[in-house]
Amino acid sequence: MERVKALASHLSGTKSGLAALEKKSPDDVVITLAVRSPMCKSKKGGFKDMKSDELLLEMFRTAIGASGINPALIQDICVGNVLSPGAMYEARGAALAAGIPETTPIQVVNRFCSSGLMAVNIISNAIRAGQIEVGLAVGSDSMTANPDSGAPALSKEILDNKLAKDATMPMGWTSENVAEDFNISRDDMDEFSARSFQRAERAQKTGYFAKEIVPFFVPQKDPATGEFKKVLVDKDDGIRYNTTKESLAKIRPAFPQWGGGKTTGGNASQITDGAAAVLLMTRRKAEELGLTILAKHITTAVAGLAPRIMGIGPTYAIPMALRNAGITIDDVDLFEINEAFASMYVYCVRKLGLDPEKVNVNGGAIALGHPLGCTGARQIATGLNELSRRNGKVLVTSMCIGSGMGAAAVFVRD
Repeated sequence: MERVKALASHLSGTKSGLAALEKKSPDDVVITLAVRSPMCKSKKGGFKDMKSDELLLEMFRTAIGASGINPALIQDICVGNVLSPGAMYEARGAALAAGIPETTPIQVVNRFCSSGLMAVNIISNAIRAGQIEVGLAVGSDSMTANPDSGAPALSKEILDNKLAKDATMPMGWTSENVAEDFNISRDDMDEFSARSFQRAERAQKTGYFAKEIVPFFVPQKDPATGEFKKVLVDKDDGIRYNTTKESLAKIRPAFPQWGGGKTTGGNASQITDGAAAVLLMTRRKAEELGLTILAKHITTAVAGLAPRIMGIGPTYAIPMALRNAGITIDDVDLFEINEAFASMYVYCVRKLGLDPEKVNVNGGAIALGHPLGCTGARQIATGLNELSRRNGKVLVTSMCIGSGMGAAAVFVRD
């Protein structure tokens, strides 16, 4: 009966404010683990010699080791992945090789850059509906092993539709559209990007990321001998120290053929390898197991919009998520908004009227990188870690989604 009441309240969308969200119920969907790998530069960084299934295997191993639970308790797994052509084979194989029993089912979800968050949402909804008590959500992509090759060739009948054709537009082009349509200057883009690098540099130097990163033991090839050996990777390697707006201004446009050529390799998200994991369960189960509860998942919202300006998706999804949760922007302590491109990031912060001191306070994808399937889960690990450090209460994560969508989620720290 308690679950029925909680579910009815969730579905009704009743605006009952932050106080209602802070109430605790045995049927709350809670997070007891939110961790991530280091974010490593594609083809150059710490994971350059790993296959995509090896990256996922190590994420499963480290998540299980950090979880404090018997993996046999996990009743379902969902993996967010965008680029691996054999993602389902990799996910099932990696889970089994990591010691998760054959009785635990698994699935893969691909909603582009929100895939890690969608994995969390799928597991959360299964728990909320009473189908399972414990589930694991993972986001992972190796952009070294599986580079993003863009949209495939579609049929003429589809491409004759303008919106459908726009949905295949290269992401860099959509960034230029946002910059042009909404008068986002190159100077503004470089300024926000420099701030991302500077914040990430400070966070790394002060050890803020230590609690969210689980070290990975990975194969690396010795260039002298050609032999592989296992090494420990425990730090993000894409953060460029001493970055300034002035240094970014010297970088040439990445897409001069589109728009004003404002997007560069310095004010767009890095191409990166990485993974993250979130363990969810009912509050009842977490208390039974004696686990520390980090937060509860309140709601997730997904919105559609014009594909040619897909980057502004968070301005649609964040208000939806806040309405679903019955709170306002002023109730939120921290925002993690994916920095796919500085153009969309600048626009979203300004359009929503967000305090920049609450958004991506330890840097974002411009400084850390954006492994497509990983980001939605990585943001939760990063956001909850910082929320705890600040003794805050409410976290909102959000991202734009290629082809014209946006997603956002609300979490309340316990």
